[in-house]
Order: sequence, then C-alpha cells, then structure tokens
Amino acid sequence: MRVYSIPMRTRFRGVTRREGVLVRGRAGWGEFSPFPEYGPAECARWLAAAREAAWDGWPAPVREAVPVNVTIPAVGPDRAFAMTKDSGCRTAKVKVAERGQTDADDLARVEAVRDAIGPDGRVRVDVNGGWDVDHAARMIRSLDRWELEYVEQPCATLEELALVRRRVDVPVAADESIRRAEDPLKVRAAGAADVAVLKVQPLGGVAAALRVAEACGLPVVVSSAVETSVGLAAGVALAAALPELPYACGLGTLSLLEGDVAGDPLWPVAGEIAVRRPVVDEEALRRWEAPDEARGGVWRERVAGAQAHLGGPAVIGAAP
Repeated sequence: MRVYSIPMRTRFRGVTRREGVLVRGRAGWGEFSPFPEYGPAECARWLAAAREAAWDGWPAPVREAVPVNVTIPAVGPDRAFAMTKDSGCRTAKVKVAERGQTDADDLARVEAVRDAIGPDGRVRVDVNGGWDVDHAARMIRSLDRWELEYVEQPCATLEELALVRRRVDVPVAADESIRRAEDPLKVRAAGAADVAVLKVQPLGGVAAALRVAEACGLPVVVSSAVETSVGLAAGVALAAALPELPYACGLGTLSLLEGDVAGDPLWPVAGEIAVRRPVVDEEALRRWEAPDEARGGVWRERVAGAQAHLGGPAVIGAAP
C-alpha cells in the first residue's frame, strides 16, 4: 500500500491536496481515493474499484480514444478563459455555486469560457447540488444565454432534480444522486435526469458502472473523481467499453493536480485520451508519497473501515 499526497493547482471542492492509496496486484495498479467526508460504507465501493483494477482487470475496449472536456474550477474569468484556450478541448465543464462566490461570479466565468471555446464548442456547468429549486431554475435560464449543453446536479435530491427538469429547457445530468445513492437506478424512476454521470470508484468498479449504465437507460458521461493516472485509467476503461458514448467525458482532470505518479500520464491530446493503461513510475511515486507516517495511518484506517464493509480478501499488504 502506497499513500500519495499531491497539491491541487486550485482549491477544488474544498480540497487543496489530493490524497489516496495505490495498490498493485496481478492485473496492475489500482487506486483508492475517497474524499475526506466519505464514511466507511461509501468507501467500500471505492475499495472494490481498486481491487478490480489491481486483481481482475477491465473489459475489452470498443474504441481507441475517448473524447474529454476541460474542467474549469471556480476561478476568475481571465483564468477560466486561458484554461479553456490552453486545453485544446471542444467541450468545457464549468464549476459554479462555489461557497463564498456570487451568481455574478458564475455568470462571468461561464461567459469567459464560451468566449474562449467559440460558438461551435460545448459548455456545461456543474453545480454539485449547490442550489435550491427556485435558484436553480433562475440561474439555469440566465446561464443558458451561452447555450448550455446540460447542467449537472443543480440540486441535492432526486425530488429537486425532477422539479428543476420540469421547469427548464436545458437537459439535467445527475452525478451525486447516482454515485452517493444506495440505489443508483432510482434516478431514472424519479424522472430526475436526462444524462447519467458515472464515476468508477464511487460505483465500485468498471463492471459495476457498466451494469448501472445499462440499467438506467440514459446517455452516459464518464467522469473522474480527480484521481491520478491510475484512477483515471479506470474511467477511460469504462468510457472505452460503453456501447455508445454521445458526450465528451470528464476525464481530462490531471491539469488540476501539481503532479502525477505515472511515467506516461493520461494527458488529453487534441481533446481526446488514448485508451491505455499508464505505467507507475517509482521515482514519481516516491516524490508524491505522503510526507509523514501520520497520513499513512489515516489511510490505513480508511482502508480497514472500507474493508470491514466490503469483506473478501484484504488489500493492505498487496503492494510490493
């Protein structure tokens, strides 16, 4: 078990350092990197995804490359413009509803991104459940002057998403309502979304995410949980295995980190990521290992807590 700790280039979802565990098994490396607020029961799915990556492997791909969007954090308009231009992507996902910021900040950021990507590019916004129904309906109408592709998780609950969906013309995508739900398929029954955002770790692995995609019957966008190239590779494997992939995926997120553990990181090229499994570089991994034994202890406890919920063979001790 190897614990990494990599600074974020910009504060993202309240996180300034991205931390997690890497393990290696017969199929390769796997990543376990649940966010700090997740408890043992939720973390069990993330551990299942790491096991699958390290010991079981993934299904064969049906495509050689995956189109991706650039992810724009809650930065000022000038930086949002530059990040969009520099990415080479034709789709941008813009974070909005950041604590401490205003609707005017969100409007300015989305306008800058639309200016950078041009009239033929696609712009989507991600709210992370930060609005109530009335606020969501009002802001979506205001933001749609820049022709939104969809709005992701405008409100926290399925009931709220369904209400918003009936009040606006912009398609609604569900993220947290799928990955943090006991039953990810309830989103379809509730009529709460037009698009399903799937993330491999929170759903328990590539195979589990494929089952959710098939059962929910919605168009799928595969997104990352802001992982290293080890975790991103699982997302790429999911996107590569889906029978249809109508949207660019949120897997171009390495730019949010100050570094990576792979010798050949999963960087997008011309808005796409090639379907491959990068090789962990020992020197890079040593550079980004957690700086003290205390962090290792925290992550051993998180793995053990997830293990207790998951059952089956232990992951700790599997790495060389």
